[in-house]
Amino acid sequence: MENVLVLGAGMVSKPLVRYLLEKAGFSVTVASRTLSKAERLINGHPNGEAHTLDVHDDSSLEDFVKKSDLVVSLLPYVYHVKVAELCIKHGKHLVTTSYVSRNMRELDKKAKDANVLLLNECGLDPGIDHMSAMRVIHDVESKGGKIVSFRSTTGALPAHDSNNNPFGYKFSWSPRGVLLASRNAAKWLENGETVSIPGEKLFEHYTIQDVPGVGSFENYPNRDSLPYKEVYGLKDAKTVYRGTFRMIGWCETMRSIAVLGWLNDKPLNGFSGKTYGEITKHLIKTKGDIIEETAKFLDLKTYSAVIKRLEWLGLFSNEPLPKNADNPLDYLTLLMLKKMSLGKNDRDMIIMHHEFIAEYSNKKEYITSTLLDYGIPNGDTAVARTVALPAAIAVKMILKGNIKLTGVHIPVVPEIYNPILNELEKLSIRFNEKTSSL
Repeated sequence: MENVLVLGAGMVSKPLVRYLLEKAGFSVTVASRTLSKAERLINGHPNGEAHTLDVHDDSSLEDFVKKSDLVVSLLPYVYHVKVAELCIKHGKHLVTTSYVSRNMRELDKKAKDANVLLLNECGLDPGIDHMSAMRVIHDVESKGGKIVSFRSTTGALPAHDSNNNPFGYKFSWSPRGVLLASRNAAKWLENGETVSIPGEKLFEHYTIQDVPGVGSFENYPNRDSLPYKEVYGLKDAKTVYRGTFRMIGWCETMRSIAVLGWLNDKPLNGFSGKTYGEITKHLIKTKGDIIEETAKFLDLKTYSAVIKRLEWLGLFSNEPLPKNADNPLDYLTLLMLKKMSLGKNDRDMIIMHHEFIAEYSNKKEYITSTLLDYGIPNGDTAVARTVALPAAIAVKMILKGNIKLTGVHIPVVPEIYNPILNELEKLSIRFNEKTSSL
């Protein structure tokens, strides 16, 4: 029986581990810093083992890799290259759900020489976004058409029936990653012109978009979209855009949080306060009324929705600062976890919406492809399912010999994306496609 080593036991791990044990029939070793988390994932299954692992213990990590047939790294992305190098050394395939870094890409030749596949970006975003987009793109090309415009936007949000806080957002994983992404610059292609937005201006460049049958959302650009013109083979596209969905009000509020200085991840010089309100006062250099002075600093009215959201969150409050943090970003992360976590009875929802303009010799078409998936109250979140299951299916395909590729890859070829998308449909993760004439 093949053995799969799963590194990490975080919030998206459970559906992957259960799939590999129950549907694929593999033995699974979960190695995590916290043994109890790994044990919960295995849940007493006879073909599963839970172990403690400090990923900085190179000898133990290598030992686990050697004993496996394939490794799934759900560790933070900074560890993936280290794991990949061990996989190459011992001839083991690797699957991750993270973006391919430059250092990972540089392992391509070594992986090919070792007859090893390093399959990355096999989750939701990145992952299902690539697979679903490429299926439409290749379908259009097979009919003699070409894609002249491509837009793709994804949002991981509370379902409307669980959307009961003024931010319109709940965390099904650590907020730190979401907050750090709020500082990213963005770039995309719009009607043949490159548009570049610095990180500090990110939330000033959003649109309101209606997704039929789902609702209206803010759509802001997601990092650098330009490489996808090449990655997706969109040589004729004049527009290539990837974005993020949030509920209405998010962008202006997050811009204000950034302007105040709450996304700073360095300790504050000269700060000796003990509450969230005292940090806000320190950041805007005031000793006056905190709400009035913050509104003035942001050029807002005291009754504006943004000020009300900041007040609700607790940034003006006497709430004591937690002891296990020392900078505004981490203080904010812990406060958001406390106030904005997904509850046991809540549902989250995934919205992924692609828009294509396809051009043929005698016509133009507007194509949309939309995924809407909901979490299960007291069960798996939509985020966990849609991140973990594509990776789990890929593991099965690799170990069954259905994927013959070696080197560094992402799932943009039919050999990978078709069987994964087909099985996801059986698991009720499916896209609704519509085509209309232009």
